[in-house]
Amino acid sequence: MLFTPVAVAVLAFVMCPGGSMAAAIHSRDGSAPAATYDFIIVGGGTAGLAFATRLGQKLPAAKILVLEAGPAPPANEPGISIPGLKGSTLFGPYDWKFLTTPQEKINGRVIGQSRGRVLGGSTALNFMVWDRAAKAEYDAWEDIGNHGWAWGTMLKYMLKVENYVKTSSSIVFGLNKGVGTGGPIQTTVDRIQPPQQLPFIPTMNNLGIPTNLESLNGNPMGAVYQPSNIRASNYTRSWAPEYLWIAGSNIHIVTDATVQKVNLQRTSKGQQATGVTLQDGTVYTATKEVVLSAGTFQSPQILEATGIGQTALLTSAGIKPILNLPGVGENLQDHIYVSVAYRLKPGFTSFDSLTTNATYAAEQMALYQSGQPSAFDYNGSNFAFLNWNQILGTDAFMLRLAALAALPTSPVDQTKLSFLTNPAIKAGIPQVEVLFADGYTGTKGYPAAGSPAYGNQYITLLGILQHSFSKGSVHIDPSSPSAPSPPIIDPNYLAKDYDSQAMIQIVKYLRKIAKTAPLKNILVGEYEPGPAVLTDAQILSYVKDTVSTLWHPIGTCAMLPKDKNGVVDCNLKVYGTTNLRVVDASIIPVQISAHIQTAVYGIAERAAELISNGYS
Repeated sequence: MLFTPVAVAVLAFVMCPGGSMAAAIHSRDGSAPAATYDFIIVGGGTAGLAFATRLGQKLPAAKILVLEAGPAPPANEPGISIPGLKGSTLFGPYDWKFLTTPQEKINGRVIGQSRGRVLGGSTALNFMVWDRAAKAEYDAWEDIGNHGWAWGTMLKYMLKVENYVKTSSSIVFGLNKGVGTGGPIQTTVDRIQPPQQLPFIPTMNNLGIPTNLESLNGNPMGAVYQPSNIRASNYTRSWAPEYLWIAGSNIHIVTDATVQKVNLQRTSKGQQATGVTLQDGTVYTATKEVVLSAGTFQSPQILEATGIGQTALLTSAGIKPILNLPGVGENLQDHIYVSVAYRLKPGFTSFDSLTTNATYAAEQMALYQSGQPSAFDYNGSNFAFLNWNQILGTDAFMLRLAALAALPTSPVDQTKLSFLTNPAIKAGIPQVEVLFADGYTGTKGYPAAGSPAYGNQYITLLGILQHSFSKGSVHIDPSSPSAPSPPIIDPNYLAKDYDSQAMIQIVKYLRKIAKTAPLKNILVGEYEPGPAVLTDAQILSYVKDTVSTLWHPIGTCAMLPKDKNGVVDCNLKVYGTTNLRVVDASIIPVQISAHIQTAVYGIAERAAELISNGYS
């Protein structure tokens, strides 16, 4: 999934039709906007721009400020706009380039944690997968104490986000239900379906996995075609800044503005947020509310810099504790994956050719620029979502490990355990996602230029664990607690035996897929990990050397009861405050079996209505 840009002219990204928008964008290096606003939103990413736009529509008289640490969107960045160049901007100039601590259970490896540092946030970097989890997974948010956050409510707001376009080439792919129209984010199914991808769903069918053509309607189980957030009219990325196309003039955006902390004032009803202070000392005042939309890693970091979090940690960092909330920065959950790669038989052209064959890449770019179907259209659309019974024939082994891993006092762990044990829902909740990736996307590396294998064509099968029992944390660095310093990120990967054994079983199943017709008929052999890796011990060693993140961190400002390490209540208000809220992926209490952007957009849409109702 990682591609290097080719040196060819590309279509420019334009901010909006006609080149204009009502929302005003300023840079800290340029003209200075007003200093006092009704609402201040920290973070102009997935949630921040959606929330600001909808809040402004609901409250047209309110002055709303969005503060974004990164720059304004680039006018012409092919790595952002062109689907076939997805991944090329990771760890580049629009990325915070965070790193984890050395991970004990994966041989001390440090894992990169990409997060968008640009107006638009991680929607500038992500791989544009547009899907939803099972109905019961959203219902679980409400079941653990969050009134109004069940599937029916979340679906309503997720549908407001999107405008699904069924092109003539995608009619066969279904998606008549559970998709929205009229929203700012454009979605469609790839018009390009490479020949080597076509055997995937029939192969899954031969393994007993049914095809599911309506996977966004609360039942993701089966072999599916997923849409992408791609604009069908010109096959460019559709991302969070497109909310600004429908924003009002009451939205002001300041880029290149890093928030140091929220300013609080003690009142008889609790701590009141009065505004924010930037890294350079600039103060912006909020007369109504401050909302953190800085993401799973940085919203807790800002809370801690403010004096909200674990008292001992704050004290060690030299920060005066204001509110003792032990859950701040805890409950970090992430999707992890492992991959198996195979060489294709001669006659197939995979996405590897975009980086190994300059002539082919130039031809495909010319097609793309002329609006014709091209390899640069393609994002990948074949997935399978499975439970352990489907993978192993019985889930007894994994249930035993889950029961040992789940803490009795943790509502998060007990919810995940219920996903595996509750007979009313467990068959419909995926535990593993299989992703078909065209081209080599493993960790060993593509064959070196000049080697006999250079120019070979590959496919990669990725297996992603959906509900990990290993949880980690993210906190400020006590030795350098200021905002520009990166947070200390410890996902605690593979800390639980359940997760380690899950990854072993996933590798075995990916191999089973590759050995099943019709997919096996187009493959020459396994490139990675290779035939020498056979036993469970060898597979686990491979997993520890290669397992990585799918960049779906959630949970560090969890929407949970306060006595269960919650940080925000069901109104997204930080416990102990009167007007400080969090609106981003950090509030998601329990992992969902989906790529998270649709849920994050939905949270923002719901938050805008929930909060605006208090001021209408």
